[in-house]
Amino acid sequence: MLNAKLKREFPLHLMLIPGLIIVFIFSYGPMFGLIMAFQNFDPAAGFLKSVWVGLDNFKYILTLEDTRQVLWNTVYISSMKIVVETIASIVFALMLNEVSHKWFKKSVQTIVYFPYFLSWIILGSILRDVLSADGIVNKFLGIFHIHPIMFLGDNKIFPFVLVLTEAWQVLGFGAIVYLAALTSISPTLYEAAVIDGANRWQQTLHITLPGMKSTIVLMVTLSLGNILNAGFDQIFVLYNPLVYQSGDVIDTWVYRMGLVSAQYSIGAAVGLFRSVVSFILISLSYYLAYKFADYQIF
Repeated sequence: MLNAKLKREFPLHLMLIPGLIIVFIFSYGPMFGLIMAFQNFDPAAGFLKSVWVGLDNFKYILTLEDTRQVLWNTVYISSMKIVVETIASIVFALMLNEVSHKWFKKSVQTIVYFPYFLSWIILGSILRDVLSADGIVNKFLGIFHIHPIMFLGDNKIFPFVLVLTEAWQVLGFGAIVYLAALTSISPTLYEAAVIDGANRWQQTLHITLPGMKSTIVLMVTLSLGNILNAGFDQIFVLYNPLVYQSGDVIDTWVYRMGLVSAQYSIGAAVGLFRSVVSFILISLSYYLAYKFADYQIF
C-alpha cells in the first residue's frame, strides 16, 4: 500500500527538487556567513582565518548609543503598522461589504488592491514627489495658507508617514482576508436581528465583529512574528540622514553598518540577534494563534 502511494506521488516529489535546491542555495547556504558575528572578519583572510572574538561584537553593540534608539524605532513603527493596518483593513472590508452594486464593489476593490502589486521603488518615487516641499500635498495645504510640511525630513512626522503609506499599500490585500471571514457569517443571524429591530450599526457590533473575531485574533497574533521587521525596502527608499533618529530600524542599520561602513562582523551580529528574537516571536505567535484561534500549521 505504501509502495503504491509512493510510486503514485513520486513525480510530485521530483517536482519539489528544483525548489529545494533554490532554498538550500539562497536560504541555508548563506547561513554559514553567520560565523562573522563571532569574528573580527577580514575579507582578505576569509571565514576560516579571521580572528575569533567570541561574543565581543555583541558586547560592543550594547555599548553603542544607537542600539536602543534603533530597537525602539523598529518596535514602535512595527507595532503602529500592525494596529493601523488591521483596523484599516477591517473598516474597509466592512464598508465594501455594504456595497450592493457588484460592478462598483469590484472596481473599488481592484483600485485599492492595485498598489500592493507595485514595488516600493515605484511607490517611493511617487511619494517623494507627492510629499516634497513643492509637491501636490503641500500645494494643497498652501491654499489654506499652511506652510510647507517636511513629511520626509521631520523626525516627528516621518514614522507616521511610514505607517500610513504602508497601510495604503496593503489595505486591499488585508481586506480580502476579512471579506472572506464575512462570508462565513450566517445570513439568518442578520434576518433575526432585523426582526428584533436592530439597525446596521447594531448588527455590525453584535453579529459581524463577533463573527470575525477568530480571524482578527489569528491575523494579529501571526503579525507578532514580524514585530522586528519594520519594512526595509519602504524605509530604505523614503528615509534620509535627517530622519535617522526616528526612521532608522534594525534592517537599515545593519545595511549601513555592514555594507556601507564595511563593519561586516557588527552587521552580522545585529542581524543574528534580530533573527533569534524574530524566531522566538514567530514561535510565540503560532502558539498564541493555536491557543486563541485554533490555528496550526500541521
